[in-house]
Amino acid sequence: MTVLEERYGLSCDRIAAIEAQQEVSGAYKDYFQRTAAFIISLTETYRKIRDGFYDPASGKANLETLRAENKACYADILEPGYAESYANPDYACGLFGEGFGQLLSSLYVELRQMITYVFEDCLEEFVIRMELFVEIYNAFAYAKTEADLSDLPEKAAVPQESDIRETLYWFKSDYAELAAQHSVRSLVDPDYGIIGGIVMDSDLTDLRYLYRYGLYVSEDTERMTRYLNTLSEERVQMIADTYTEGYRIGFVKGNKDISSKSVVNVRYNIGFERIVRAAVRNFEKMGLRATFRCEGATTNRQYGYDHKEDNALFLDKKYVNRRLETLRAAYESHRESARKFAGPAVIEVFGETPFAPVSKKTACALSREQQKLSAEFQGAAVALGNEYIRQEETSFTIIAFPVPDIGPRFEEIFDETVKLNTLDYTTYERIQAALIDTFNQADYVEVKGMNGNKTDLRIQLYPVTDPQKEAIFENCVADVNIPVGEVFTTPVLEGTNGRLHVSRVFLNGLEYHNLELTFADGKIASYTCTNFAEEEENRKYIQNNVLFHYDTLPMGEFAIGTNTTAYTVARRYDIANRFPILIAEKTGPHFAVGDTCYARSEDIRVYNEDGREIVAKDNSVSLLRRTDPSRAYFGCHTDITIPYDELGSIIAYDKDGNSYAIIEQGRFVLAGTQELNRALDA
Repeated sequence: MTVLEERYGLSCDRIAAIEAQQEVSGAYKDYFQRTAAFIISLTETYRKIRDGFYDPASGKANLETLRAENKACYADILEPGYAESYANPDYACGLFGEGFGQLLSSLYVELRQMITYVFEDCLEEFVIRMELFVEIYNAFAYAKTEADLSDLPEKAAVPQESDIRETLYWFKSDYAELAAQHSVRSLVDPDYGIIGGIVMDSDLTDLRYLYRYGLYVSEDTERMTRYLNTLSEERVQMIADTYTEGYRIGFVKGNKDISSKSVVNVRYNIGFERIVRAAVRNFEKMGLRATFRCEGATTNRQYGYDHKEDNALFLDKKYVNRRLETLRAAYESHRESARKFAGPAVIEVFGETPFAPVSKKTACALSREQQKLSAEFQGAAVALGNEYIRQEETSFTIIAFPVPDIGPRFEEIFDETVKLNTLDYTTYERIQAALIDTFNQADYVEVKGMNGNKTDLRIQLYPVTDPQKEAIFENCVADVNIPVGEVFTTPVLEGTNGRLHVSRVFLNGLEYHNLELTFADGKIASYTCTNFAEEEENRKYIQNNVLFHYDTLPMGEFAIGTNTTAYTVARRYDIANRFPILIAEKTGPHFAVGDTCYARSEDIRVYNEDGREIVAKDNSVSLLRRTDPSRAYFGCHTDITIPYDELGSIIAYDKDGNSYAIIEQGRFVLAGTQELNRALDA
């Protein structure tokens, strides 16, 4: 027996005793008993996994049994169970007060991570959380014993909140190295983890394979899997070819050498294994082996939102330094694999019921100082990663498909999405060239809204020295961002001013009503929305989830999406509010806040198909990379799209004051672009 197995056995015995007999005060008894029972159930799951119970080939479990066990693992964070779950900060704080409520709710969420570690056979990750639970239980039991001996009232029979907070802090700090190793290795080591075996070796017609991940499997997940199983091999291969060819073309257009790489990170949601398997085989033909990042079905987005700032309980400068130190060590130990990493290939999903979060006062929230530390860590971690995985040498691709939750016409919408993803790029390339020729003559662009949209922006453009050899905008068809099409540029910050307004938009999975950003010299000067009754909550919502705790962000991109076909699909099926930004950004002009599209790759020469070099890749912030790299990048890039029906006009102006109308009243009016209106008029 190894030392780790011995620790596991001791932890099992101790937690079984905790479940059987409580030695803590009052309301805490139920918390520790229920949590102990949850952990014991996972030890039984671990035994079954080792016994082959979850392997369909063993024949030891039928589909109904696996469904029931999966649902039991996630029941208390699904509705309606979440209302009385210790994961719900409202419920926990209602029982224990804000201090212990937040601490114990956060602990419970930490322990829930054990589900996937059990299925991945990461015994050490499982054991250290069992030991953490025992340590915190012992603190409560000791306090109860001391209070009883001293004849103190029951409310005094608890440890100091600071002691429990410190225990959580040192757990995070002590095991930061283990977490960093897991994160880096799962990204760059194709021989690590269980996902590759599930994707490539399972009988994908037997839905029991879905339950081998340990992730949440919903009815929607099974329906998605069944639908993909109805597609012909030819259709699945065509979808996979579109996805992987976009990845390959990204290297070609970016003037990067894919032959020097050997690892691609494939990201997808469970249920898409048929497409993923075909894509992995395509990548192998390119000389790339796959690592995987897989997401289960959505359990409860409010649960995730409630705990997104739990690190407020322990985030300080020392912890940030510890995280960066261990991250560097992890990259260093996998230096060779990291050097050969080619970048991510992502399959996104869309169509889930829109989510507008409830802001809870009981949820942990970063202080102003912690927000700055969080932003500092984010920027430093990205910069550190770039030392080992050079972004100027990597590429990516993203493609998206709907899930059945999008509605009863799911299969039609899926077919329409496949058509969108395979539109003839040469048509868009030609039309977009007309836009680029016009912008090459311009000094600035004005964008104005209509139909209640209050957008009024002036975007300063990069000056062209030689229009025959240089271009301000990149002609983007279907490569890294599928589907076609858009033209985009890096605005000059100085002289870019005004207000961006969108009546309704979804950014990073969150809904915003009447989002307004005001720019002064290209940087966000003020912001608001109408999601919440209190203005302070609206500003906090944007500051946390759009600015990512930075005081301001620059406008990193101005683009015009040209995929009017995607726009009409959204209107025909009434799914505009469910489109991912990947597709939504192609359905109108959009503006990104954060890094430019060329972040950390500015010095690579990029050309449009006509041979003209893209020269607008830097702004005054990204140029700081030459003097103060820590201030040049933010590690975020959020696109905000104005739909055509809210778009009054886009007009370009040259230095002599001559105007060039691009779009008026939501229709393309520039010569050479009007055929884009056919889909809109239809």
